[in-house]
Amino acid sequence: MTEPKPSRSLAGIAGIVAVATLISKVVGLVRQQAIAAAFGVGPAAGAYNFAYVIPGFLLVLLGGINGPFHSAIVSVLAKRKQEDIAPIVETITTLVVGILLLVTVGLVIFAEPLLHLVAPGLYLTADQAAAQGITPALFQELLQTKEIAVQQFRIMAPMAVLAGLIGIGFGTLNAADQYWLPSISPLFSSVTVLIGLGGLALQLGNKITAIEYAALGGAVLAWSTLAGAVLQWLVQLPAQWRSGLGGLRLRFDFHRPEVQDVIRVMGPATFSSGMLQINVWTDLFFASFIPQAAAAVSAMGYAGLLVNTPLGILSNVILVPLLPVFARLASPEHWDELKDRIRQGLLLTAVAMLPLSALMMTLAVPIVRVVYERYAFDQEASILTASVLVAYSVGMFVYLGRDVLVRVFYALGDGDTPFRISIFNIFLNALLDFLLVRPLGVVGLVLATVGVNVISMVTLLWILNRRLHGLPLRQWGLPTLGLAGASAIAGAVCWGTLWAIQQPFGSNGLLLQLAQLSIAGLVGLGVFAVIAAQLRLPEFELLISRVRQKLQRR
Repeated sequence: MTEPKPSRSLAGIAGIVAVATLISKVVGLVRQQAIAAAFGVGPAAGAYNFAYVIPGFLLVLLGGINGPFHSAIVSVLAKRKQEDIAPIVETITTLVVGILLLVTVGLVIFAEPLLHLVAPGLYLTADQAAAQGITPALFQELLQTKEIAVQQFRIMAPMAVLAGLIGIGFGTLNAADQYWLPSISPLFSSVTVLIGLGGLALQLGNKITAIEYAALGGAVLAWSTLAGAVLQWLVQLPAQWRSGLGGLRLRFDFHRPEVQDVIRVMGPATFSSGMLQINVWTDLFFASFIPQAAAAVSAMGYAGLLVNTPLGILSNVILVPLLPVFARLASPEHWDELKDRIRQGLLLTAVAMLPLSALMMTLAVPIVRVVYERYAFDQEASILTASVLVAYSVGMFVYLGRDVLVRVFYALGDGDTPFRISIFNIFLNALLDFLLVRPLGVVGLVLATVGVNVISMVTLLWILNRRLHGLPLRQWGLPTLGLAGASAIAGAVCWGTLWAIQQPFGSNGLLLQLAQLSIAGLVGLGVFAVIAAQLRLPEFELLISRVRQKLQRR
């Protein structure tokens, strides 16, 4: 093994990743606003959420930053000299593309039965629908949703191959201390969807029926999503070639030790992360039986983006710079420092996620109204989406905290433990979905996922405590509880502020809603900052000092 390469500071990496990811997430939010305005919670948007489960989630699973391909590549290549990277990357690319080409062919051929597995509720017969109290109008909407979803599924199938290529590229660039392009590249996918929706808007001058509009809109969504994935891969290639990090050359040196190291982490990590996507499929499986299935899954998609926008930014800021550090501290003689870095990751997660979670729960309705409520997205859709947003917000801390711990296992060369826990979580998630969907509807499905993440994080901590010969869990737990208490108080004050403002002025009108949202949110954040400062946590003080430095420079 070579000596670890010098790298940029965590602060420098976090700054690059934060800016790039923020830009990508903002454009992604604009994309989702455009989808909501064009389709609301109707068949085209609902079908897209069902069709996106497999091809789209492969893009997130394999091609996403902090995904298994990215994590495996970084954990191995971060320890190698840059001149040794190209043969490793080209061999891994050859292997992965070969496998994923077969997967793509299978997705195209078996699109309908696979969609049937994902959303069996769309395949109800007329008699079954009537027995469940589904009206004829809703039944026709289900049939239309199914037809659009099958078409979208086949169009997006090649994203399987693109996902692998993107994930390998992300990991390779990060291992070579290049962070801007991987963090900004999701922007290109959003831009292609916006261009596609712009073209669709030009068709509104033609006299087409609502059914024709939904079918055309569904095709536009699928093709523009595929085009975005192609562009996301292509923009990586020049950077890889210029840096000598591998090209499109076929290599079959699968027995190379470094390649075997990547495979040992990548295989279990892919299955482990894939288990999380199976949990998403499980949620949509049960959602397809809700009478207004298209509305339910659309609300999950819209609310999920509102949570994932800040979560994705902060996830990249925390995880991307820490993963190479975890990898370099994996040997036993560095475990004391590794424990300090784990604490840093968890407490940074708590500082960022707990107050954000409290404020998003409090301000769910005005957030949804400001972001989405226009054109096809009406007040009823806002209320449904806001209820789902509250449920998602409950679990923000445990979602990201679990990811911090999973990356520690990857850095230790152990992908098996997260994989085994994920297998158990599949059955647990299905059980909780079954128990909660009937009394709570779509909100119950989200709360089931939150429960699974809580249990997963606790289990990972317990195993890691034994693996590293003891973690100072009490020392970590007390400040985390303090931050949770500060967040709860901040949320209560935020709610009181919002209520007080709404009494004399009401809550109708975009500018008024935006002003109320801003005032209440700033008051809540201010209260949290005052209370959290009394805890004197190094992580919080470091965060505040960096913010002050940036403001002073400006």
